[in-house]
Amino acid sequence: MAAQFQFVMRSGPTPGATYSLEGDQLVIGRDSSSGIAINDAEVSRKHARLNFQGGKYVIEDLGSTNGTFVNGQRLTSSVVLKSGDVVSLGEQIVLLYEALSTDTGATMISQKAPARTAVGARPVSAPAPAPAPVPQAYAAPAAPAAPAMVKPGNNMPLFIAIGVVALICLCVVFFVGVDQLNLWCKFPISIITPVFGGVCP
Repeated sequence: MAAQFQFVMRSGPTPGATYSLEGDQLVIGRDSSSGIAINDAEVSRKHARLNFQGGKYVIEDLGSTNGTFVNGQRLTSSVVLKSGDVVSLGEQIVLLYEALSTDTGATMISQKAPARTAVGARPVSAPAPAPAPVPQAYAAPAAPAAPAMVKPGNNMPLFIAIGVVALICLCVVFFVGVDQLNLWCKFPISIITPVFGGVCP
């Protein structure tokens, strides 16, 4: 698979600028004839060189004044670059090394296409759930009222009242009878006649 490499300037005279890396050998320097020309005082005329070996770029310093650094380490020999490495030229110029795939025949993972229905067929939607039955209010039948229970000990006042009424009735009948028969002066009624204010001869 073919691959394309590039530098992206993180800091320097043109931040964000990209430099495509093509060819077996590239020189980085301030000289306008360099494969990667960076016009800055930090960069030597011929600062560093890139060699394409075994599908990878190898960088080496060309005796620059301010040095070449990979991930903060100053180069004293050739170093194989990996995607994501940070290459610094002096203290101010910072380049990010990137590997980009350019294989046009590569198959990209596509999102799953939505399922199609037959021509003229309508999508079948799930039937709507039947509404839950509404419970009817249930009123329990009223229990019949229990007959009043008369407790055994509560009959005495009733008997007393009946007895008093009966006694009064007997007294009234007795005195009416005595008066009608004129028995006020007959013994033994003559004994109670003075109580009612009567006088017998």
